[in-house]
Formats: sequence, structure tokens, C-alpha cells
Amino acid sequence: MDRYTSGMSPRPTRSFNLDSFKHQLATKILPRFILIAMCLVYFFPFYQMIITSLKTTKELNTFPPTLWPHTFVWSNYVDAVKYIRFFRFTLNSLTIAGGVTIGAIISNSLIAYGFARIHWPGRDKLFFLAIATLFIPFPVTIVALFDIFAKIHWVNTYLPLIVPAFFGQAFNIFLMRQFLMEIPREISEAARIDGSNELQTFWVVILPLLRPAIAVVAIFSGVGAWNDFLTPLLFLNSEDLYPLSIGLQFYRSSHNVAYTLLMAASTLVVLPLIVLFLSFQKFFIEGVTVGSIKG
Repeated sequence: MDRYTSGMSPRPTRSFNLDSFKHQLATKILPRFILIAMCLVYFFPFYQMIITSLKTTKELNTFPPTLWPHTFVWSNYVDAVKYIRFFRFTLNSLTIAGGVTIGAIISNSLIAYGFARIHWPGRDKLFFLAIATLFIPFPVTIVALFDIFAKIHWVNTYLPLIVPAFFGQAFNIFLMRQFLMEIPREISEAARIDGSNELQTFWVVILPLLRPAIAVVAIFSGVGAWNDFLTPLLFLNSEDLYPLSIGLQFYRSSHNVAYTLLMAASTLVVLPLIVLFLSFQKFFIEGVTVGSIKG
């Protein structure tokens, strides 16, 4: 036995390094634990909404509340669509969100192109002035906006909700300008040499390269308009014009709809946003990172 083992070197023992463990704890374990905890905190309201939508009214009122329904009541979704005028409110939300998204893409891309590629007097000063409007809270301008739109008879129409999107938003202008600054100018110059004017250069050459930034602006604008509660509440008075954000609250306060139906309708409201983000996730991440880090 000694003849076979005498030439073998002893197996090295792995010693515990306290400093290495502290480094791993501080750089990998603890950050991941914090991220997981934050994900659970943000996900729990969504989980609670789905679970509540599948409960009976009796189980919903029991204490302590249950984290898993005893009986899955899928008919809550059918009743929500039936009793809350869900399709009408959804069509209204799609109209508003679609108009805002189209306006945001057109206006912000054109304005950002003017700030990034066209030289004109006072360009940089006006750009910083536009960015400064980010520090003005929207509630400060509510009274003035309502007074203006009331004088031109736009109240109780979709115009106050959609038309402002065609005049640009400071954050979207900044995002697209930063993205445009990363596109080589030689591309635009080559298009001009081929005989393209400024508008043709923007439409044919630059706009296709802006797809990641356009995806970010579309998601931000569309989701913002879809979830907006204050602006429709301020300018819309007719139930037939209410979007989902106002319609659900209206039925809860005036028709005493059960919370289970409201949660079922709310789940249906959130699903299109999740599908939208997952569909454009690649462009969204690319647009955010390029537009905010490299600029």
C-alpha cells in the first residue's frame, strides 16, 4: 500500500479567507439580495391584484386576508367586461394613447434633429431652456391649461389630451438628441452629396437609425397616456369619453362595483402594457443606455 501512496502529494486544503468572504458578500451576495427583495416589493401589489381578481366577495372580506384563493372565480373577468363597459373604455384609452404616441414620435424626433444636426442662432440656449421645463411641476400649469382650452372650446374632447403631444416633451427631446449625437455626421453628409435635402435626409436616413430611441419614446408616451388619471379627469366630463383610468374609478364610486371585478378589470388594463414592453424590450434597453450614458 505504501508503494502506491508514497509518491502522491497530499491534497491541498482550502482555507477560509474572511476578507474574500466579506468582499463577495459586499459585491455579489448583498446586492443580489437587495435586488430580489426590491423585486418582491414591487411585484407584490401586482400579485395581490391578480389574486384578488380571482376571489369571491366573501373571501375578500375575510380576516386575516388569504394570499391564495380557496376557489378561483374566473367569471370575475367575464363580469368585469360585461358590467364596466370595458370595451368602450378600452377603445377610448387606445384612441388617446395612440394619438399621444404618434404625436410624441413625430414632434420629438423632428425637434431633436433640429437641436442635434442643424446649426442656427440660439440653438443651445433654447435647448437648455427646454430642458429647464422639466423642473416645472405639471400641477402648476393646470389652471392655465384649463383656462386656455376652455376658451377655445376643447373641454370634454380628446384634443387637450392629444394635441400637446405634437409639440414635444422635454425629456423625450433630450433622449432623442443624445441618441442623434451618437450617429456619425458622415451619414448625413453622404446623403446630402447624393442630392437629398434636409427633410429627405431625416426621413430616409436618420429616422430608421432612431428605432431604439423611438421605441423608448413610444413606450414612455403610450404608457403615460394609458395610465394618466389627472388630465382626463380635468378635461373630460362625459362617461362615453372616459378612458380606463377614469372609467374604473367612475364605476367604483357611482355604481358600487365589487372590488373583485375592479381588480379583474385592472389586470386586463395592465396586460397590454406588459406585452408592449416585452415586445420592444430590446429596443427599449438599447435606447435608454445609448441615450443616457454615452451622451
